[in-house]
Amino acid sequence: MATTKIALVTGGNKGIGFEIVRGLLRAGCRVYLGAREASRGQQAVAKLAAEGDVRLLAVDLASQATLAAAAAHLQCEESRLDILVNNAGINVPGDGSPSTATIHSVTQVMQTNFLGTLAVTQAFLPLVKQAAAGRIVNVSSPLGSLTLVGQHDWGLLGYSASKAALNMLTVQLAYELRDTAIKVNSANPNYTATDLNGFAGTDTPAQGAAEAIRLALLPADGPSGATFSASGPLPW
Repeated sequence: MATTKIALVTGGNKGIGFEIVRGLLRAGCRVYLGAREASRGQQAVAKLAAEGDVRLLAVDLASQATLAAAAAHLQCEESRLDILVNNAGINVPGDGSPSTATIHSVTQVMQTNFLGTLAVTQAFLPLVKQAAAGRIVNVSSPLGSLTLVGQHDWGLLGYSASKAALNMLTVQLAYELRDTAIKVNSANPNYTATDLNGFAGTDTPAQGAAEAIRLALLPADGPSGATFSASGPLPW
């Protein structure tokens, strides 16, 4: 009998994260929905309860104490983590082109999207290592591609830099874990309608979640250390 996979999705209470949780539940996983605010997390869990075994886990990227407590809780309940999806991220007013972006805004975005994700990964990596074949998925963006940004006037220095740094985390962690069964990849949703862009995106959250779900469920012969969108690998 197959063992149920245990998954954690940060920022799982809304948007792309919510749909990643839903997709993993439909794939038969037991999913811990990571949320910073308990009330919003509980509302999301209630909406998804009919889809499968979903449980709330308090995860605040800005709080080392919260992350340590969440990892300890998961250690007690499950003793391993098969899938970690680093989805939580922000965009803030004041970000913009290199000549106009405020230092405060760029710092905020980097602190959450890169350093916060690094903190989550370090907190839960010991549990991922306890899984037979762990999967780590970092939800990035085409705005993190140096090649693509160099061809477009996207103008969000902080957000783009945070996602480029996230892709570097993907590559370096994959290399560090190259002799294990763990695979680490970046999923890059297309322009998805979420609150980060005022719901102006052209793709639905379910479409935006599809690549992260695919990478979370990669078979043993799947890739590691790469960035993918729905249409295939993305250039650096």
